[in-house]
Amino acid sequence: LDYVKKMIPANVIEKMRPYIELGRFDKPIGIWLLLFPAWWGAAFAENVFIDIWIFFLLLAGAAVMRAAGCTYNDIVDRNLDKEVARTQTRPLANGSISLPRAILFMTLLLLIGLVVLLQFNRLTIFIGALSLIPVALYPFMKRITYWPQAFLGLTFNWGALVGYTAITGSLALTPLVVYIAGFFWTLGYDTVYAHQDKKDDQLIGIKSSALKLGNNTRLAVFIFYAVMVGLLAFAGSLNAFGTTYFVSLLAATAILFYQAGFVDLDNPASCLEMFKLNQWVGLILFLGILSA
Repeated sequence: LDYVKKMIPANVIEKMRPYIELGRFDKPIGIWLLLFPAWWGAAFAENVFIDIWIFFLLLAGAAVMRAAGCTYNDIVDRNLDKEVARTQTRPLANGSISLPRAILFMTLLLLIGLVVLLQFNRLTIFIGALSLIPVALYPFMKRITYWPQAFLGLTFNWGALVGYTAITGSLALTPLVVYIAGFFWTLGYDTVYAHQDKKDDQLIGIKSSALKLGNNTRLAVFIFYAVMVGLLAFAGSLNAFGTTYFVSLLAATAILFYQAGFVDLDNPASCLEMFKLNQWVGLILFLGILSA
């Protein structure tokens, strides 16, 4: 991002800033968390060589669709965001972007995402299109259930299916196991993330797993991560992976358990810091799959 800034005139960047913030391009952690399950799925499908083009398309798709999803989420939550300290400065909440412009921006992102999706085979196009269903439902879940984090898990790990089918043109047990593992991963890290807003959420009546679990959060996150690790171990055994994969899984487990054990759930800064460790979990596992 810093390199891109140097290539673009300052006045242009200033005009683009609200859109950069609306699409969360200034906070790339979300792109990585959306991308890594897709890269895991593709890496599990690879046998002899790595199709760099597929991995690039998955990266482009994750960046664009994450931005579109964030924009859609902000459109739906534009009034709620004004009531939460962490989200009051978002472009729609503070008025720096109008609703029509935000809708136009989202439409453009979706069109780019469609162009990326059409580069894949028919099954992948179909599965990718289905992902719009949980994406469309997700922003409303915090209003009706204490488990919006579960719906985010369903959404954010869809790429495991997309990545696998992009390589093989078919589904199998392995990507389904990886998808479920990713679901529990997201359930864990987004519960930690949700503790940042629990006071504001209580005041305005927004539900989250952080509020539901309360003092049981730490134990629950340990369980979520343990299930994730167990499922990924199972996926590795299905593919007859060797030592390097399981060493990477052990390293990822250490980070996950460190996060669950040492996060201060009453300190928003600690929650955010521990949440961000998950990008390293994703990378370590990705490299472990590639080396297996």
